Parts: sequence; C-alpha cells; structure tokens
Amino acid sequence: MAQGHGHTQDNRTLPEGRLRLALVLTGIYLLAEVVGGLVFGSLALLSDATHMFTDFAALVIALAAIRLGKRPADPRRTFGYKRFEILAAALNASVLFLVAFYILFEAYQRLREPVEIQSLPMLLVALGGLAVNLIAARLLAAGSAESLNVKGAYLEVLSDLLGSLAVIAGAIVIYFTGWNWVDPLLATLISLWILPRTWHLLSASVNILLEGVPGGIDLRQLQADLAALPGVQEVHDLHVWALTQGQNAMSVHLVTQPETADPGLVQKAQEVAGSHGIEHTTIQIEDRTVAENESGAHRL
Repeated sequence: MAQGHGHTQDNRTLPEGRLRLALVLTGIYLLAEVVGGLVFGSLALLSDATHMFTDFAALVIALAAIRLGKRPADPRRTFGYKRFEILAAALNASVLFLVAFYILFEAYQRLREPVEIQSLPMLLVALGGLAVNLIAARLLAAGSAESLNVKGAYLEVLSDLLGSLAVIAGAIVIYFTGWNWVDPLLATLISLWILPRTWHLLSASVNILLEGVPGGIDLRQLQADLAALPGVQEVHDLHVWALTQGQNAMSVHLVTQPETADPGLVQKAQEVAGSHGIEHTTIQIEDRTVAENESGAHRL
C-alpha cells in the first residue's frame, strides 16, 4: 500500500488594518442606532441595528479567524484553530434569531398601538449608518477578492446598505405624513429579510461542525472522476469535509492492480481534488491482490 498527503499553501494577504477600522466604525454606529432607536422610539432603527450587528459580527469573525488561523497546530489541535470562526458564526446566528423574533413581536404590538416617532433624529441616525456602511464597503472591497472571510463581511456590509436606505425612506415618509405605523412595518420587513440569511449562516455552520460535505462539492462526481484515473479499479472510504469555510479536506482509498499501477497516481488524484475545490488531501493506494488476500485470510 502507498499513501499520499498534500495541501496547498494559503498565501492570501489579509487586510487586518482595514478590518479593524471597519470594525470600529461599524461598532460605533451599531451603538448609535441602538441608542437612537430607544431614545427616539424607532423600532425600524432597532431592527436595522440588528442587521448592522450581523456586519459587526462578520467583521469580528473575519478578524478573529485571521488571528487564530496564524496560530500553529499543536498536539491537541492538529488542524489548528481555524474552526473557531465556525463556532462564532453559529453563536452569532443563534443570537440573531432571538433578536429578530423579538423585533417581530414588538412590531406586532406597535402595529396594534402605534407610538409617536421622532422622524428627524431617526433620519439623521440612519444617514450616519448609511455613511458608515459606504466607508466600510470601500475598506473591504480590495480584500474581498483575496479572502472568503473578508468577502463574507463585505457582502454583509453591502446588504446592510439596503436596510439603511429603507429606514431613511421610512423616516422621510413619517416626517411628511405622520404615518407612525410605517416604522413597525419597516422593522417587520427588515427582520423577515434577516431571518433567511441567519438560517443560511446557522445551517452552513452546523454542516461544517458535523463535517458534512461542503456546499458546491458533488461527492458522486468527485468519486467518478477519481475512479476514472488510469489504473484505479475501485474508490472507497471517500470522505470530504471542511476545516472552515472555503478550506476543504478529503481522505480516500484508491484500489489498483500491481501491473497497472501508475506511479504518478497520487499526484493525479490531488489534481482531481483540487479541481473540485479541495486543498487538503490524504490518499491511500491499495493493492487489490493484497487487499483480496487479507480479506480471504480474515474470512478463514
């Protein structure tokens, strides 16, 4: 039997300084929206603050993943600490579910009994939030092409722009019409928009923690491509999982005949894995004759 092990180096440059600046700006306006929502009576601001919290959490996760990802593997954690970001993402999603359902309940109460909204201060806070999102998006744009973590945070910030625009529109409508029910209606729409994204975040995190096949990888096609390699007669014990988002691993046994064995088989199998987005591989080559003899001995 022969074994092969391979992985690709991650040489992406990660903009920690920009992440930290975006984190500080987002954190400040997250606090401003919470205070503004409570002081000015705007549930839409509070709802948009929960959305901005997803930006804040995504930035924290991205920054923590960069820091912890630099820590070397040790005898207790042989894959290192990269899965920390998945634990943080699952916790983030759980908290967001609770907050979103609370906002929906509060919106229902206010639709039944509307309260007075200070629309002008609400508008000013929302405009500030929009400005912060624009700056954060600018800071993260370059790094989003190089890092999946930064890309996730960048997409969070972009999507939050819509929430800020909705609050701005709502504040203008309330200012000119006095329709205070617009505020809880906007809060409901923003919360309903957040919930599917939160569910996707939670389900993706749980799938990684359960070592499920990463999204975007067709396990049957991967097995077929490995089986089609010259000299391979059987593929078994194929396992594919993710160490963290975007860093996939595979282990597999390839059965061959001695006379048809390809000395470059391990490298070719690694290339097949790489074409499926798998960078970390453990490949074991099995001699069919030896395997059958061992199987017969066990039966005796």
